[in-house]
Amino acid sequence: MSAPALLIDNVTCAFASRERAGERYTAVKDTTLKVAPGEFVSLVGPTGCGKSTLLNVAAGLLQPSSGNVRVLGEPLAGINRHSGYMFQAESLMPWRNAIDNVRTGLEFSGVARHESDRRATEWLARVGLAGFEARYPHELSGGMRKRVALAQMLILDPKIMLMDEPFSALDIQTRQLMENELLELWSADRKSVLFITHDLEEAIALSDRVIVLSAGPATHPIGEFAIDLPRPRDVNEIRLTPHFVELHSKIWHTMKAEVLKGYAQSKKN
Repeated sequence: MSAPALLIDNVTCAFASRERAGERYTAVKDTTLKVAPGEFVSLVGPTGCGKSTLLNVAAGLLQPSSGNVRVLGEPLAGINRHSGYMFQAESLMPWRNAIDNVRTGLEFSGVARHESDRRATEWLARVGLAGFEARYPHELSGGMRKRVALAQMLILDPKIMLMDEPFSALDIQTRQLMENELLELWSADRKSVLFITHDLEEAIALSDRVIVLSAGPATHPIGEFAIDLPRPRDVNEIRLTPHFVELHSKIWHTMKAEVLKGYAQSKKN
């Protein structure tokens, strides 16, 4: 069997406590996650449970306190050069137009201007933005800006896509359009995806597998569910099928106590 595209192996992440001097806060404890080549995996769990911490570990932006990360079978040292990262917050540079934002990574990699422009133009067309090359971020809708960010990541052809609630700020109609857009682009070459979301319906509609995390501190996986819904999928239609409802009920049953626990903890803070 081939090695996982991404392996987070028995990772613990602890930080100095901001409330109590000399104490440590354990955000993630003894957590192991695998993403197979071409697999779409979503992490769900309560707010503040450490999902983004795990994504930052996978990206090489955060060194775990213990455990290790392997990418395509090799130990990760420093930044994960095989991954692309799509953030929840706006990540486009406001002083650059769409084509210049998309070609940023190629520019930093030393690709010639004429070639980076050609590839950026192609990617803008692939995400439905042909003709918008000269528009600046403030001239684009929220959904359009997300399309530019998606092209900005995919133009570098990453083996692994790390996505931190990328569509959470969008209205529901635009969000579902972007989810279908993502699935269409992903299905073309089946990159490995680790996707974070608070929305269980989104996780089920997109994924091959959903992993449920416990409430923090000391977050760890408490459930793993194969999503055996047929592909290709339309995220609007798949939500109406009986098996989708069955999966949602099963996963929510595992999540519910942890969500309530996380909510109680947030009220204390």
